Amino acid sequence: MTTWDSTVAPPDVALSSTVRRRAVWRLCLLVFGLALALFALVLARGLEIITHAGARRVSPRVVQVYCRFLLWVIGLRPNFRGAVMDGQGALVANHASWLDIFVLGATAPVQFVAKAEVAGWPAIGILARMAGTVFIRRDRRDATAQTHLLAAEFRRGHKLVFFPEGTSTDSTLVLPFKPTLFQAFLAPDMPRDMTVQPVSLRYTAPEGTDPRFYGWWGGMEFASHFLRVLGQARQGGVSVMCHAPIPCAKGQTRKALAASAEAAVRRGFDAG
Repeated sequence: MTTWDSTVAPPDVALSSTVRRRAVWRLCLLVFGLALALFALVLARGLEIITHAGARRVSPRVVQVYCRFLLWVIGLRPNFRGAVMDGQGALVANHASWLDIFVLGATAPVQFVAKAEVAGWPAIGILARMAGTVFIRRDRRDATAQTHLLAAEFRRGHKLVFFPEGTSTDSTLVLPFKPTLFQAFLAPDMPRDMTVQPVSLRYTAPEGTDPRFYGWWGGMEFASHFLRVLGQARQGGVSVMCHAPIPCAKGQTRKALAASAEAAVRRGFDAG
């Protein structure tokens, strides 16, 4: 997978002792909340296996509660516009930061689609698996297998989230949507009422900081960026605009579906 990078390097901002202390305090709260969430997630998953044949009906709500808790601890208040669609389907959004996962996770009970490499990341991979993340390889040679995998998730009634750009950015632009994953919505065995809902994410940096404050891109180190965001005294904001769902009509192509979703996301992004 190609990682997007900028021609303008991110600012080299040293973390002051005050920022570090604030970040450590908030991190302790997040770890405590995560321990409770993981316990609840284990119970929820066991219930799902017993009563729902493994379909995730409860665990995504546990994840949603924790995502809201994380944003509350950090102090980032999303501004939601529009409503998440009812029923099955997928939310597709532009990708600016690791924060996107928590912002969208707080919006509705969903499951994320992530690159296969994430499954092997220390700690994060385990957490992602427990949260029901669907791991895929962004390789054309695996397109058919990925389509079957995603179609199976939709048939179980799961609501998925993925980022068609295939990489995160500095939060100031939207990259072209890659059409590969949209093929899953057009599979012959897909439910008839399948829809794709575009979602625009637009971050506003805290006052006095770089406009790209929340963006995470290129070779930026996760730990330092995480601590910088976590230790910020007064956060900026994030606009979450949910657009009208796009029906996956018979005869439609994946490129046309991707183009329609991208156009909606761009309109919402430009509107701020």
